[in-house]
Amino acid sequence: MPIVDAHAHIYPGKIAPRAVEAVGQFYTIKMAGAGTPEELLAIHKQAGITHAIVHSVATTPKSVTTINNYIAATCEEHPEFIGFGTMHQDFEDMEAEVERAIELGLHGFKLHPDTQEVDMDDPRLMRFYEIIAGRLPLVVHTGDYRYDYSHPRRLINVMKAFPDLVVDAAHLGGWSIYDVAFDEYHAALSSFDNLYVDASSAFFMTGCRHMRELIRMWGSERVMFGSDYPMWNPGSELDKMMRCELTEDELENVLWRTAERFANVELS
Repeated sequence: MPIVDAHAHIYPGKIAPRAVEAVGQFYTIKMAGAGTPEELLAIHKQAGITHAIVHSVATTPKSVTTINNYIAATCEEHPEFIGFGTMHQDFEDMEAEVERAIELGLHGFKLHPDTQEVDMDDPRLMRFYEIIAGRLPLVVHTGDYRYDYSHPRRLINVMKAFPDLVVDAAHLGGWSIYDVAFDEYHAALSSFDNLYVDASSAFFMTGCRHMRELIRMWGSERVMFGSDYPMWNPGSELDKMMRCELTEDELENVLWRTAERFANVELS
């Protein structure tokens, strides 16, 4: 059975230490990994994880093309990786970069409104969503009790404006505010056929009972396993998921079927 880590960050070796340190400082969390593709592959091999959706985040417009080139090249070297590009709200020619990303073989995009310091429903990003809606899926960091940039209500605004946009509302729809997030989405969930969530960076604040409840609240056909490497060790995160006493069908959805459908790839 394939197993997909649907949320992992990778960085070039020369900048990985600085990037990992910056993320750790942002979240005041001790990071578990070095942030390199080589380490991620080694951990995945040991854990039996066969594929990963990998990405990085542009905190400046000028870093967009560099990051997209790096992710594409790394995925070409390591076919286990499913590459997602990045975009910045102030990037000049979004449409051209989306076309270039497709030519590079990237499968989608990743945004992090909190570190990019932009509201998820900012008009500059709405332009970007219009370009990728119905074409490429989007992973977007959602939720943080400290910030409003990525509040779930903003994603609801986006989904209402672009119903064809395929979205992974990362971290069970709201990092650190999982139940608040579900309550925000619940009323409109039946209208959002293209809304998915990944379960990355959730186990540090919730146990298996609550995780199981959240997966069933969302429906396993919307939920993907993810590690948020290098914040957490993918093998340890997978062990926790395997202890959640999900049904066989639920587990297959969470471990690979949902990710296959979300990323529009063939894994089986």
